[in-house]
Parts: sequence; structure tokens; C-alpha cells
Amino acid sequence: MTIVGRKILGALGLAGLAVAGCSTAHYKESADRAAARVFAQKTSMVPNMAGRFSIEQTNQLSLDALPLVSAPDESLGPDAAAERGARVISLEAALDLAVKHGRTYQNSKEQLYLDALALALTRHRFTPIFSGNARTDYQVTTEAVTVTVDALTGQPETVGGIALREEQRVASQGSLGASLLARTGARIATSFTTDFLRYLSGDPRAVTSSQLGATLTQPLWRGAGYKATMENLTQAERTFLYKLRDFSRFKRDFTVQIATAYYGVLQNRDAVRNSWRGLQNFRRNVEREKALADEGRKTQESLSLLKQSELSTETAWINAARAYKQALDQFKIQLGLSTDVHIVLDDRELAQLQIVHPDLSAEDAQLVALATRLDLYNFRDQTNDTRRRIELAANGLKPQVDLVASAGINSASGTSTGFQPPDPNRYHWSAGLNLDLPFERTAERNNYRAALILYEQSIRQLSQKEDEVKLQVRNDWRGLDQARRNYESAKLGVELSLRRVEEQELRAQIGRGTARDQVDAQNDLITQKNQLTQALVAHTIARLQFWNDMGILYIKDNGQWEELKDAKPN
Repeated sequence: MTIVGRKILGALGLAGLAVAGCSTAHYKESADRAAARVFAQKTSMVPNMAGRFSIEQTNQLSLDALPLVSAPDESLGPDAAAERGARVISLEAALDLAVKHGRTYQNSKEQLYLDALALALTRHRFTPIFSGNARTDYQVTTEAVTVTVDALTGQPETVGGIALREEQRVASQGSLGASLLARTGARIATSFTTDFLRYLSGDPRAVTSSQLGATLTQPLWRGAGYKATMENLTQAERTFLYKLRDFSRFKRDFTVQIATAYYGVLQNRDAVRNSWRGLQNFRRNVEREKALADEGRKTQESLSLLKQSELSTETAWINAARAYKQALDQFKIQLGLSTDVHIVLDDRELAQLQIVHPDLSAEDAQLVALATRLDLYNFRDQTNDTRRRIELAANGLKPQVDLVASAGINSASGTSTGFQPPDPNRYHWSAGLNLDLPFERTAERNNYRAALILYEQSIRQLSQKEDEVKLQVRNDWRGLDQARRNYESAKLGVELSLRRVEEQELRAQIGRGTARDQVDAQNDLITQKNQLTQALVAHTIARLQFWNDMGILYIKDNGQWEELKDAKPN
């Protein structure tokens, strides 16, 4: 093999080995860069998606910076000691943990990353795509040769018997190619190939050849033009934008879910505390009633009624404690924590809750939602997608007319002593048209009719979605107003129940109260306190959901929201 030929084939081999030798880390970094370019171009187009997007979980999960429980809550009874040394998690810390370590949140981020890679691949198909391959074979063959031996000299002659002759040779082939899909629909492919054959036995001759060629296929009617060619990329770009909007809305929903669960755990803990206080009051009442019964001032029936109520309250306290611990463990899973982690939620978050009612009418809220809801933007854009596909389906009904051209140059043929480059004088080319007349277009006809129907359906779906959004916001407004009224009623109910319990306490001390009245007053106080907490939490969550369904709940990178007091449509 000549030096030049060896260099060319060697270069092809080294190029292939270089690509094959790329480490897995290189490919991972390459994918991350491609996805990062997609996010850099698209995130600015979607509200609440600014900033760098990453799926890497670099922060190690650690709760060491959180404060410790110093004084366990006695309302948990025997389980109170287990809380000593537990970490106290505020709402802000819980949202930060959920964003950084929550499994559901991480899964959604990774799916969005995969969608970005899919768009990057679709874009890549419209760039020059290179290929290369090489092959070397060592070949051994035998062939029959007729010979005869001279009786006098013993030398072989060319007539007579049959013998086998072995032939050894090395054959190598290499090629480099590139292809490109142009935005006009043209497909261009170029290739350079070289062949080498060397005989190792007999006549040690070498045969080399090479070829440089290119082909062009350009649709002239069906499938021609920018819109038809770029449809896959256009739809991929728009689909990823829809995914970004969905993720932005998911972030808001996720924050509301975490806040709802957080306040739900605190509400369950408050119910435990209320039941515990009611139980202690019942125990004091039982002791006092027993003392009065021993003095003959109260009946055993009255004492038994209080004891039964004490047992019922103790059962309710045990059940409330179980519900609290179960809700806390479930919340740990939502945060991405193990159920074995010792944490408690910060009671101050519940104490700091206030009724902040938005100064906004239902009609204004609906107008804001129609202008800001990202899922509505998706429906509107998807309606445009179906309208665009009508044009593409109509294009499929046209005749197929393609311009096909090819050209190439070959090297000189035959035995040579060195690499044979392509000779410009040894050229060949061809040009022509491929025609497919539209005699059979049944499938294309159905596609066109389906495109028309899908467009009409998308218009109806958009109209229905707008009505659903308005209904959702109107229901949120009603629910928020109801939650405010419920809170006002529950607040008044607690005040009345406290006065009633105090009155029954005084009546019992002077021996004029009845056990039934004491039981009813104490049970009503527990119920009213639970309802007050429930109404306060319900209003807070309803307010967050109201902002969310209006599309104006802004979420920070740590999952915390920015509170709004009012919003007016433009």
C-alpha cells in the first residue's frame, strides 16, 4: 500500500476511533449544553421561568441549620418526649426543601429537560450531518490451474493436469459523507469514497480508486416550500413552549399543594391541642363533681355523665394525635424526606395567619384570568396549530414533482502505484424529474377533511376552556368569600363558647350547674376552636388558589410566593 493511501485510510480510521473514544462524560456535557441553549432561548418567553434551569441536585440534604425543639408540647401526651431534638421547619424552609428535594418536582424538571433535548434533536436534523466509515478485509481464495510436467526436464507445462493456486490480498474501503435538509425542502448529500486492493501473492500489484459525488432532491410542488419543510421543527418549537408554560403553572400548583399540606398538618396539631385542653378541663370537672357527690351535693348520675364525656374526649384526643402524626409523615414524603426524619412544623406560622381579603370583584378576576392564564395561551396557540395543518394537508393533495440531480468524478481505473485522486476529466452527471400523479389520494383526502374537523373542534375547545376558567375563578371568588364569612362566624362562636364555659364553671362551683350543661359547653368550645382554625387555614389556601387560578401567583426559585393584595385588569 502506498504512503498516501495509508495516510488517507489511516486518517479515516483515526477519526472514527476519536469519535468512538469520546467519554460518556463528554456526551453528558454535550447534552446539557444543547438543553441549556434551548432553555436560554425559550424561558424568557414564559412568565415565572426566568433564571438558569438545571436538573442537577447538587445540594446535600441537611437539616442542621434548622432550629431544634427545646420544649416538647405536652398535648401529645406520651409521644411528646419523642419530639425533643427534632428540627423545626418553617413554611419557607418546607417550600425550599420541596423544590430542591421533592421527588414530584424533580421528576417534572427532568421531563422538561427531556423535552428540551427532543427539540434540540429536531433542530439538529436541519444542520449538516456528517458520517464516516472504514473497512479492511484480509482475503484468501484458491483457483484451479491446468498444468503438465515434461518427462525429460520435470518442468511444468501449460496443458495437462489440474492444480490449485492460493491467492492472498488485502482490501480496504473508506468513506466520508455529509447530508443537509435545506429549508426549501431540498435534500443534499455528498460523499467521498476510496478503495484499495493489494495482492500479497503472485503479482504484488495494487489497485486503488476514489470517487467524489453529490445528489440533490428538490420538491417542486407537493412538499415544497418553507412551511411544509419546516413544519416538524415549527411544531417542535411550539410544543416545547407549551411544555414550559405547563411547567410554570405546575410550579404554582406545587407551591399551593405544599402550603395546603403544611397548614393541614398544623391544623391537625391544633386539633390535638384543643382536644387535650378539653380533656384537662373534663378531668378537673370530674374531680370537682366527685367531691360534690361525696358531700351529697351532686348525684352519681351527674358524675357518671362527666366521666363518660371525659372518656369520649380522651378517645377524640387519641384519634386526633394519630391523624396528626399520619399527616406529618405524609408531608415528609411530599418534601422528599424519609418518614424516619424527626421534624415538627413551626406553630408560629399558624399564629401569624390573618384574613387578607382581596379587593377584587368576580368580574374583574375573570378578565385578569383570561389575559394571564398560561393554559389558555396554550389552547389559543394550539388552535393556530390546527389551522396551519389545514394548509399542510392541502399540500399533500398536490402531485409529487421532484427535481433530482447527481454529479460526481471518479479516479482512473486499473492498477496503480499510488493513491488515485478523483480526476475532474472523469466526470458524470444527471438531472431529471420524478413525477407522481395524484390518481390515488384517498389517505390524503381523509387527512385534509380531518384537519378541517380538528380545526373546528379546537375552536370549540378553546371556547369551552375560557368558560371553564371563568367558572373556576368565579367559584374561587365565592369560596374565598365563604371562607371569610365562616371565619367571622367561627370567631364569634369561640367567644360565645368561652363565655358559656366560664358561666358553667361558675355555676358548678356554687353547685347550681348541671353536668349536661358543662359537657355541652366544653364540647362546643372544642368544636368552635377547631372550626376557627379550619376557617383561617381555609381562607389562606383559598386566597392562594384564587391568585393561582387567576394566573398571577408569582413563585420564587425557593418555592415561596409573593403575596398580592389586589389586582385589576388592564
